[in-house]
Amino acid sequence: MLHNPFKGLKKREWCLWIISLIVVAVSNILAGKTDPVTISATLIGVTALIFVARGDVWGQILTVVFSVLYAITSYSFHYYGEMITYVGMTAPIAVFSIVTWLKNPSAEEKNTVKISKLTRRNAAVMTLLCIAVTAVFGYILAILDTPNLVVSIISIVTSFLASYLMLFRNPYYALAYAANDVVLIILWVLASLDNIAYLPMIACFLMFLANDIYGFISWKKRELKQAVVQSADKLT
Repeated sequence: MLHNPFKGLKKREWCLWIISLIVVAVSNILAGKTDPVTISATLIGVTALIFVARGDVWGQILTVVFSVLYAITSYSFHYYGEMITYVGMTAPIAVFSIVTWLKNPSAEEKNTVKISKLTRRNAAVMTLLCIAVTAVFGYILAILDTPNLVVSIISIVTSFLASYLMLFRNPYYALAYAANDVVLIILWVLASLDNIAYLPMIACFLMFLANDIYGFISWKKRELKQAVVQSADKLT
């Protein structure tokens, strides 16, 4: 059941969210070009990550919205890899994640998802799919003459790994996304050298990096808490 996600935010999460909003808003002002799509993408993106870090399904819902807006921004700079990745992979996986997260609520904490370990089978499937995604998307991006091709391919790989791990409710999704954030910071720095209007995207992914690091710490703490409760239940 959907709920008001803001009610459960802790003080440190309010602080991180507000700081993230301020940073991306100021970066849009400094860029001197207030593009509605870019502004919306950055603000919704950092908001989504706060809720993802909490294991709240609203994070996945906002991720779908962010993916569409981010794809539009990427298209404007001919970053077809980012556009294809977020529309054809990140958004659909986020939709599936909404379903799996709603079906697997945590018994220990209200409005949070139950954390799961990655099985050997899922890990093997992830590896094979990662190889396939790299080959197929790399070929497509090369044909489209995508700027900064190598960086774009790395972005696709890290984004896929993050989305896959998130789908299966694994804490290491955050580390994969953190790696993806670093790649995207580099990608948008290169774009901003040609057009300062893309400065907000650098600020956006710097905040994404901070949020994903917090997300990993938060999920690992929650994973330990859930494990303790489950062990206690087995003993009773």
